[in-house]
Amino acid sequence: MTDSRYDQGMAVRRSVLGDAHVDRAEAAKTDMDVAFQALITEGAWGTVWASDGIGQRERSMLTLALLAAMGNFEEIPMHIRATARTGASRTDVIEAFQHVAIYAGVPRANHALKLAKQTYAEMDAEAAASPASKT
Repeated sequence: MTDSRYDQGMAVRRSVLGDAHVDRAEAAKTDMDVAFQALITEGAWGTVWASDGIGQRERSMLTLALLAAMGNFEEIPMHIRATARTGASRTDVIEAFQHVAIYAGVPRANHALKLAKQTYAEMDAEAAASPASKT
C-alpha cells in the first residue's frame, strides 16, 4: 500500500477512535506487530472506514454487530466509545444487537449488550467528572 493509504487510514482511525487511543496503540507498537498495525491502518481504516459508500454511523453499527455476532467481544468497548464520534446513538447500538440476537444468537447479543452498558456507564462517569461538564 502507498503512504497516502496509510496516512488516510491514520486520519480516519484518529477521527473514529480518538487521538488518545491511537497514541496509546502507536506507543505500544513493537517490531513484532508493526507490519500488522500497518495492515490494519491501511486496510481497515484507509480502505473500508475511509470509503464514502456508507457513513460512519452505519459503519459503527455494522462493526459492533459483526464483532458481537462473531464473538469478538474484546473490541466492543473500543467501538462503543467510538460511537461518540461516529454518531451512532445508544438506540442504534441496541438495534444492532437485537439483529445479532435474531441472526447470530441471544447469548452473543446479551454479552455484547452487557459490555455496551458497562462502557456507556464508564463514559457517563468520565463525562460527569470532566472539568468541562462542571461549567
